[in-house]
Order: sequence, then structure tokens, then C-alpha cells
Amino acid sequence: MRKQCKGMFTGLLFSLLMSGAALAQGENRAAFGPGEQARYRVQYLGITAGSAQVTVGAPMKQWGKEVWPIVSVAKSESVAGVWPVKDKYVSYWDFNTQRVLGSDMHEDQNHKRRRVRVKMGEDGRSAFVVKQKEGETPREYNHELAEGTLDVAGATFALRNRPLDVGQEYAYPVFTGSKNFLMKAKVEAKETLQTKLGKQEVYRLRVHTEFSGNLAAKRDMTAWLTADARRLPVRIEAELALGSLVAELTEYEQGKVVAPLPAATARNGI
Repeated sequence: MRKQCKGMFTGLLFSLLMSGAALAQGENRAAFGPGEQARYRVQYLGITAGSAQVTVGAPMKQWGKEVWPIVSVAKSESVAGVWPVKDKYVSYWDFNTQRVLGSDMHEDQNHKRRRVRVKMGEDGRSAFVVKQKEGETPREYNHELAEGTLDVAGATFALRNRPLDVGQEYAYPVFTGSKNFLMKAKVEAKETLQTKLGKQEVYRLRVHTEFSGNLAAKRDMTAWLTADARRLPVRIEAELALGSLVAELTEYEQGKVVAPLPAATARNGI
């Protein structure tokens, strides 16, 4: 059980970020902004086993450009069968172009540390990746990408900037740092959901991914996003190879409201 649970919280964190996959023209204001913070309770096989927090940080410079860091942190709790985990994933979101410039992942699982940095190419068709385990020499890789590829965080936040309607389906190429695949999300219904923050009008989405190993899905993941202007993920359910995982929103702080530039390139879903 202990070996099977390793990486569970990183996987759940990524699940939180994979609520959908589409890059599209924003509305007259963004659904999120600097200062936004969402905290989730993570359950594994029906037992509370950890938490995940997603924060949109203050504007900063990265690789010479102004970005919003989207910071995701997953932590385990002291429960049987779960190794101590504290993982941090930072995606550098270029708000002006509505694209991701790269990411940093700091993995700390069972007191073993690893770092992965991804820098997207200026042409949008390549990525330079550096992976390093603590105490070992860094390994470098170059990857070819489909034009406009995002990471899982960028795909989700781009989707949140798009109006949702029942029956719509979206797809976009995603790069995880190791693997390319096409994520798909379909809006199945609009319904009312009881959450820790009260009743919410939500859209229910079916999300298809192509992860492997413990993160391989036995069936499509289900995500619920609020039907208001925030389009905030409030619940995620996933049946993965390592077991059933559920994440529920428990706390939320809205960030600054910002209007996107009209020059952002739109891309429709399927």
C-alpha cells in the first residue's frame, strides 16, 4: 500500500489542475486574477489524506517577461499507508498572450527530493526540460510540441476564461514535462451541487486524460465548475489505478479582477 500511494497527492494536485483543456479568447474580464486562493480537501478511498492549495500569485518577471505564477501545493496528512508528501508546482502564466511560458516542480516524497523545470520555446513548438534528483547531476531534454501546447495548469486556467455551455467539448495538446497528449473536456450538464461553501450552481464536465502508471484513469474524470463568472473547480472525482480520489473545495478567496488584452488568440474546442 505504501508504495502504491507514493505520488498520490501530486496526482490529485494535477487532477485539480486538469479540470478541462481549451485555450480561447477571454470575455470582458478574466475569471481569475492575482490573489486568488483555493484550498481543497483530498480524500483517498473515502479517508481524508491531505490537502491541495492553488494560488494565483502577484505579477513577476520570468525569462524576461511578466507572468502570473500559478502555485499549487499538495501535502499529505499522517494516515496509514501514505508516505509524507509536500509537492509544489509553479506554472508561469503569461496573461497578455494567454499562454504558459514554463513551469517548476519541486517534489518532496518520503524525504526524497526532485526538481523538474520546463521552459517553453519562443516558437511555441518546443520545450527544454531539466530534471534533477537531489544529489545527482541534472539531466536535460528537448521535446517537440504541437503549436500552442499548454501544461495542465495553463489548460485549466485558459478554460476558466471561456464561457461554458452544456454539450460543448474542448480539446487541447498538453505537455506534462515528459509526455504529450490531447486532453478533452465535455460539459455534460448544469446542476446544483452541495459544497462546503454552500449550494452552488455548477457545470459538470467529463475529462479525458492519457496519464500512465498510478495516474492512469480507469474511466474519465468528473469535475464540477461553478456556473458563475469564476468557473471555479469545486469538486473533482477520479478513479485511478492507485484508487479512488476526491478533492473538495473548502476555502476560497477571490483575486483581483483583470480585463484581458483583445489581442489574445482564440482557439475553439472540437
